[in-house]
Amino acid sequence: MFFAVDPPAPARRDLEAALAPLRDAPGAPRWSRPERWHLTLLFLGAVPDALVPGLVTAAAPAVAPTPPMTLRLAGGGRFGSLRRPQVAWAGLEGDVAELTDLAGRLAAVARTLGLPVEERPFRPHLTLGRWRPGRPADGTLTDRLADHRGPEWTVREVRLWESRLGPTPQYTTVATWPVG
Repeated sequence: MFFAVDPPAPARRDLEAALAPLRDAPGAPRWSRPERWHLTLLFLGAVPDALVPGLVTAAAPAVAPTPPMTLRLAGGGRFGSLRRPQVAWAGLEGDVAELTDLAGRLAAVARTLGLPVEERPFRPHLTLGRWRPGRPADGTLTDRLADHRGPEWTVREVRLWESRLGPTPQYTTVATWPVG
């Protein structure tokens, strides 16, 4: 399971157009499909069924104080080194501090329920793709997104998603909460 904010269709289309020249470039990552793009606020992994109702209930007051937020997809980068990149991502501009605060409140909720939460700092980004280990990789590709600035959008809701991985991963919305 994971908490996320979903960019609207116009923001996805704009980023998809910016990525078009990179899609078939030598050393490109395995790109994710635009309809699956989201901004993960907190990844939880497998949550025991017995804890899900409590998580849904406890998340509501964590999301409630979130002010209206305006974001835009902007720039790009990678996790991992230039020689061994792992994840290609698009960055964010706008009310990123408020988004980071929200992610922190959701992490606190998960901890109170005894769910494991990564201790590394939250780094807001949208994952675009992953490089496969042992395959040729061009870690500079995302540098070509440096000047990209997508359209602004207002964050309307936070979703709790359940993901089932496999040949065709499936995502199911467990709950939503309004923002602002």
